[in-house]
Amino acid sequence: MSDIYLVDDHVLLRDGLRAVLQMGGHRVVGESDDITHALSDLVRLSPGVLLLDLHLGERNGLELLERMQQRGLSTRTIVLTMVEQAGPVVQALRLGAMGYVLKGSAADEVLLAVDAVSQGRTYVTPAVQMLVDRAATRPDAVTAVQSLSARENQIVRMVVRGMSSAAIGAQLHLSPKTVETYRSRLMAKLGVGDLPALVRLAIREGLIGIDED
Repeated sequence: MSDIYLVDDHVLLRDGLRAVLQMGGHRVVGESDDITHALSDLVRLSPGVLLLDLHLGERNGLELLERMQQRGLSTRTIVLTMVEQAGPVVQALRLGAMGYVLKGSAADEVLLAVDAVSQGRTYVTPAVQMLVDRAATRPDAVTAVQSLSARENQIVRMVVRGMSSAAIGAQLHLSPKTVETYRSRLMAKLGVGDLPALVRLAIREGLIGIDED
């Protein structure tokens, strides 16, 4: 039995996951849709496994992975998401995720992933492994996305949703000038020159969902 923490911004999905995990003999010790709250709980509860979505409203699960890595938390993470692009997969694994499972997977596969990761083994669904293998043939594209920090990922999502630098700065407690610096830097990293190109790349590489543009 593993103690598991859930991070997803859909309550109904968390309810379903909890039922599946409990039937599999595991215990859900906490859940959240907020990165800051989740990080506090992970430090306090020290669960064995974290099931983490990547798209969390304005924020990205990669930010939580980065913070966990910085703090040296021992909780093992399985990304459970709809995101099926090579860039986010590579980023998640680089930031310490030990599992990557798509939300369309069967409940049995989620349980297999939990069992494997609980035992210290990596578990990546076959469809995702194909993405990783394919990414090896186009490293430049993946490296560009992989080079974004968690904060840059967050700002990409806010920019493509049409938020101004002032609005982004107010929400993130940054000056508009700092936001503009982030924006220029991330666009240079990604090799895009305007907002439409940034939106297309963000959707293609899974930085945002199609319904978020």
